[in-house]
Amino acid sequence: MKRQIKVLPFLLTLVLVFGLFFSPVLAAETTTITILQTSDLHGRIYPHDYATDSVDDDTGLAKISTLVKQERTKDPNAILIDCGDTVQDNSAELFNDLPVHPMIDCLNTLNYDVWVIGNHEFNFEKSFLEKNVDTFKGSVLSANILKTDGTYFVKPYEIFEVNDVRVAIVGMIPPHVTQWEASAPEHFEGLTFPGTLEQSKKVIAELEGRYDVLIGAFHLGPEGEHGYEGSIEIAEACPEYSVIFCGHSHSKYNEVVNGVHLIEPGKWGWALAKAVIKMEKVGDKWEVAEVITENLETKKIEPDPEILEKFKFVHDQSIANANVVVGEITEDFIASPDYITGDAKITTMPTAQLEDTAVIDLINEVQKFYADADVSSAALFNFGANLKKGPFRKKDVAFIYKYDNTLVGTKITGANLKKYMEWSASYYNTWKEGDVTISFNPKIRGYNYDMFSGMTYEINLSKPAGERVENILINGLPLVDNNIYRLAVNNYRFGTLLGLGLVTMEDRYYDSYEIMQDAGRVRDLIIKYVQEEKGGVLAPTVDNNWKITGVDLESPFKEVIFDMVRRGELKIPTSEDGRTLNVKALNVYELIEEGKLKVPTYVVQKGDNLWAISQKYGLTWEELGEFNRLENPRLIIPGQIILIPALP
Repeated sequence: MKRQIKVLPFLLTLVLVFGLFFSPVLAAETTTITILQTSDLHGRIYPHDYATDSVDDDTGLAKISTLVKQERTKDPNAILIDCGDTVQDNSAELFNDLPVHPMIDCLNTLNYDVWVIGNHEFNFEKSFLEKNVDTFKGSVLSANILKTDGTYFVKPYEIFEVNDVRVAIVGMIPPHVTQWEASAPEHFEGLTFPGTLEQSKKVIAELEGRYDVLIGAFHLGPEGEHGYEGSIEIAEACPEYSVIFCGHSHSKYNEVVNGVHLIEPGKWGWALAKAVIKMEKVGDKWEVAEVITENLETKKIEPDPEILEKFKFVHDQSIANANVVVGEITEDFIASPDYITGDAKITTMPTAQLEDTAVIDLINEVQKFYADADVSSAALFNFGANLKKGPFRKKDVAFIYKYDNTLVGTKITGANLKKYMEWSASYYNTWKEGDVTISFNPKIRGYNYDMFSGMTYEINLSKPAGERVENILINGLPLVDNNIYRLAVNNYRFGTLLGLGLVTMEDRYYDSYEIMQDAGRVRDLIIKYVQEEKGGVLAPTVDNNWKITGVDLESPFKEVIFDMVRRGELKIPTSEDGRTLNVKALNVYELIEEGKLKVPTYVVQKGDNLWAISQKYGLTWEELGEFNRLENPRLIIPGQIILIPALP
């Protein structure tokens, strides 16, 4: 026995030594996790827009389904997530009374693992939301929707085990649901919405030691609004996330912040976001070795015939409803929807945000009538919104007013009404010398630019935001700070005014939803007004009650520049996320400096003066001096280049 004890250690030592020299190095254990995501589908199964009754070839769950099937052939264990705003828009409300809403049914058909609640899920009765939560077969997530007792309304996160790897997925929603749905508090009764970063840190602490890879599934854009933190701020503060799948902003991006991959697949099914996470086992723990993210676009993808067949009833009923005739339109409402090209597709800048139009006047006329208001305000939700001569159909109403908003009448002081108007007018950039167009603030969405009716006013763009709205008259009389006015707004904007502290709940004197329920949405009121007050005949009228001042858009090169835009030689930039058009004005001097605009020049000779030069070109010396921005027109020197404001 004693001999054996001595020999065994010796043999083991030999085995270990020879093993070090002669055994191959063992490869590290690795595996791959695939996660797929959609967001902001807004009622789209078929690649079809029912507001225009036209094919929309980069949208819909039918196309997403084709991509999902392709990806599952590569990785059958891929996790599939939707990040909310799923059951609203594109005629989806037609099916709200079904036991299972078609959008939820379609998510189930595609075997979605996670559905994150979006803010538009609260547009309807709370019971409708609860039905959708109950009928979704996967995990419904949101870490910042709490009951009044502090417990979670739905799961804050879910932990999936995939290939022996623990994948924790955290859901999140914008906390301003209470503001956006302020006119219908029953939609979120018994719920609170704490901050996004606050709750993110809380759940990360709860999850400590329970996951190998952490994923965010947020109905949040890259930046927050109204003071809450967006995905970028969360990534900067919480590098524990490997990937944050985003939504809400309808943006298309794929970037890395603080080591965290942020990706958003646009809106309506434009793309399927994909993350491939390579895991490596270090000791007894899995660690993230590499993350690859991409957006798989749907434009060239064929829709899944199985989805088309199963949900054909949705498509057929939506088309039939869209084409119900509710009146007759006598003439086109906007002759040139785009300010430069005239194109209804709005490739440069929408006319309806630069001047008063019959479309906005119609919406405000309806709102003012039913709310019995002094003043009404409305935004253009669809930049190309127009009404064309011919039958007036339901789809036309949806085209000019795309949301399911209801109408609210609220009392407001003259002083606060002015603040509200200034808030809206901050949508414009300040005009500067040489601008031949008016441009929009890239940080403000077009749906937050309201135009007012029931008053006359001017917006002076030579002044900074907050000091622009001038010469306000209501019924021919100046606005009085202490007077109380009756204002008609949609329920969303009423929530905005509450958040700005310009009105209170007690100021609300009218709510179309309380009176008419499902027939009280602004779209329904437009139809009702046309049929009952207009006899079914709708003619365009514009009162031109507002205008932009403080700008000089005339230049000898204005049409030259516009033609360059029409030919595609000049592109007018949009915001980074593509959602705000025309964010930078076309400026003569900047285009000359950039070499994009070729301008005739004259080289000053000995003995020249500005008056003599101007005479050669049929101009005045004042025009020539102003165009060249000469501080002292009398002081020009030989060799100096003078720009000639004359067409080549």
